[in-house]
Amino acid sequence: MPEILTYSFMQRAFVAGIMVALVCPTIGIFIVLRRLSMIGDTLSHVALAGVAAGMLGGIYPTYSALIFSILAAIGVEKLRKTFKDYEELSIAIILSIGIGLATILISIGSSNAAIFSYLFGSIALVSNKDVVVVVFLSIFIMASVIFLYRGLFYITFDEEAAALSGVPIKWMNLYFIILIGITIAISMRIVGILLVSSLMVVPVATSLQIGKSFKKTWIYSLLFALLSVLTGLTVSFYGDLAPGGTIVLSGVFILIITIIIKNIQKKLQTVKKVSKVNFFMDKG
Repeated sequence: MPEILTYSFMQRAFVAGIMVALVCPTIGIFIVLRRLSMIGDTLSHVALAGVAAGMLGGIYPTYSALIFSILAAIGVEKLRKTFKDYEELSIAIILSIGIGLATILISIGSSNAAIFSYLFGSIALVSNKDVVVVVFLSIFIMASVIFLYRGLFYITFDEEAAALSGVPIKWMNLYFIILIGITIAISMRIVGILLVSSLMVVPVATSLQIGKSFKKTWIYSLLFALLSVLTGLTVSFYGDLAPGGTIVLSGVFILIITIIIKNIQKKLQTVKKVSKVNFFMDKG
């Protein structure tokens, strides 16, 4: 057994990290394709307020962050209906509320060191309770997406056509945005509140470079997220670095390498085409 896995806290971190790596891009692919990337940042700031509130009230922070995130998700969806012509305002309003509330609650409390661990993630502080909550809710999220896959797929690409096909758009949008809130709440322990939205977006951005279909893009995003999390946790352990930042930078590095390889392949294909044209011209 590798040395890194002999530590119980790393075993817990890897279990939680793998579950997070599966859930984040699963939700993220729908977010990216629906051009809702900013909603992750919005709900994460509200989750921070939930963590601070939980610490003040003596409540398990993940539970309070979960409640705050779900309420904020419902708020975003309700405001979207209020500002139909300016839907992005709903995200800005909830983001402002989240930042303001988090600032006040953090200033009242005295657990700044604990807040810091939630901001950027902490592999050493992942408890058995964290693992149980993450695993249970991750299974719930994955099962929900698989069960509602067809409806989510339709509303992602054409909401009007989905409505005509009998998809309950209003209920589906509300349920999906609640899933986003849950994803952020369970991911913050490993990735950190400020960086969780990046894990939802970066692996998907990488997979879009090579994916030829929706399902293939989804599978690639899962693989890239797993690679980012496993690499990030390993590097953060040996380098004594914040896991969230290390995981996200690992994902960005994979994205850059993928783009470079894709550009090289395009240039090689162009050279081959030019060579073929020159060959036939010379023959002519």
